[in-house]
Amino acid sequence: DVAHPFSLGMPTKKVCERITKTNPEICSVKFPVQTEKMEKKDLNKLRVKQLKSILADRGVECKGCVEKNEFIKKVQDTEHLANVEL
Repeated sequence: DVAHPFSLGMPTKKVCERITKTNPEICSVKFPVQTEKMEKKDLNKLRVKQLKSILADRGVECKGCVEKNEFIKKVQDTEHLANVEL
């Protein structure tokens, strides 16, 4: 049901619109980014959007953050707030 439209080259947004009719939760599933013991070089590979998402999951705002390095520093500074689920 999901793989066939992708194999035909249908855009993601269109696939989600179609699938949402039967299962509204399927396109809203997002997996958390694991940041445990990540080094700065690994965090540099993430997009700013992902860094913002990590901070939001921790309940932290990065007021005044403009540059990517500022977001990376904030993620590293709030490492202790990360939820570790096993």
